[in-house]
Amino acid sequence: MITKTNEQTENETNNVELSTEIIIKKRHPIKKLYKKIKRKINRCILIIANRIMILIFPLDEKRVFFLSDVREELGGNLKCLYDIIPDDKYNKVTSMKADRRKVRSIKEKIRLAYNLSIAKYILLEDLSKSTAYIKIRKGQELIQLWHGAGAYKKFGFSRVNSDLEMKKIHQGYKKYTKAITSGEEIRQCYAEAFNIDINKVQATGFPRTDIFFDKDYIENKRKIMTEKYPFIKNKKVIVFAPTYRGEAFTAGSHSATYDFSRLDLDKIYENLKDEYVFIFKWHPALYNNMLLGKIEGYDLSKYNNFYYDLSPERDINDLLLVTDILITDYSSVIFDYLFTNKPIIYFAYDIDEYANGRGLYFPFKEYVYGKIALDDDELISAIKAEDMQETKRKKFTKKFLNACDGHSTQKTYEWIFENKLNSCENNIIMEEEDCKLNT
Repeated sequence: MITKTNEQTENETNNVELSTEIIIKKRHPIKKLYKKIKRKINRCILIIANRIMILIFPLDEKRVFFLSDVREELGGNLKCLYDIIPDDKYNKVTSMKADRRKVRSIKEKIRLAYNLSIAKYILLEDLSKSTAYIKIRKGQELIQLWHGAGAYKKFGFSRVNSDLEMKKIHQGYKKYTKAITSGEEIRQCYAEAFNIDINKVQATGFPRTDIFFDKDYIENKRKIMTEKYPFIKNKKVIVFAPTYRGEAFTAGSHSATYDFSRLDLDKIYENLKDEYVFIFKWHPALYNNMLLGKIEGYDLSKYNNFYYDLSPERDINDLLLVTDILITDYSSVIFDYLFTNKPIIYFAYDIDEYANGRGLYFPFKEYVYGKIALDDDELISAIKAEDMQETKRKKFTKKFLNACDGHSTQKTYEWIFENKLNSCENNIIMEEEDCKLNT
């Protein structure tokens, strides 16, 4: 009988692990090839199904199709339009999924192809890859409501000359028949991003900003949020809501992440624990990667009643209504938050790298109506300062948000469904009083 030494056993174990690792690495390219072939087959099926259905079925003039690949349920601009569209005039249909990586069932794919083929109106709030492969019929409307007000980070075709190759840009952008913006001065940014004529882009304002002009809604929602999250009572609420780093959806990499080492949780806790609560609201792309275990965020368990993660709250605007200080960076949340008239801080530790890589539509200083912090000490100081910077706020509003007047949902509805365009006087600046709809 041959007895193996511990060293021999360990060597054999290591060899097995090494062999397994080699096998996995060898299989990895095959797995990638399989996924690539599968994606191409799915695209071909959608293209063929769409073309056949166009020949068989007439355009349904009353069908409004709400499509999102990043939401489990209606929210934001999509929900605002859904709620205002009269049920007795239109047939409203939805197709939602929380993550682009989630695969629709066969039945769901058939329904998707059917609705994309026959619906008179297709409403989006983000890119949907399926729209790149369909044919837009005569009289059909593919409408982009977008998910971020203003014009901050470059996206779409605006990124061709910065960090993104033409072949990686979503080709469905060019098919949009209409798109909305929050301000007149940024229409050209959206026209460039979608590679469409500027006349197809109108400053109706962003429907979801209407809540900031509705006192009853604000009062009721604050009550609901306080009951739902009692830890915010009698505390100043800090919301930390940065955008992601990395390419969230390029080439299937789904690499949305964040440099978590930038925040010293211990230092922030010791300086602010008595007067504040600190809430994390991660970008949906980043949060999805957390849920999938691709990245690991902070361990908040040792900090008693101070740090909270409310990322599951899909729509941030209700959370903004109970926010006292917002900390963000290059996120479009800066536009919605403006209407709360509360302090904002830009934690822009990588501004040079970010602006030169991803790219911004305008110089960073034009987006700033609060203090800039580059490290923990500056961040803590800025939180305590609560600087409002009123002059910068007025300039910011005129440039990016002049069309948001509390009537954006109505104006957007009338443009899409009645081909009427109502706007503020001259569509250039927002007066001290709310702009009124033209009669």
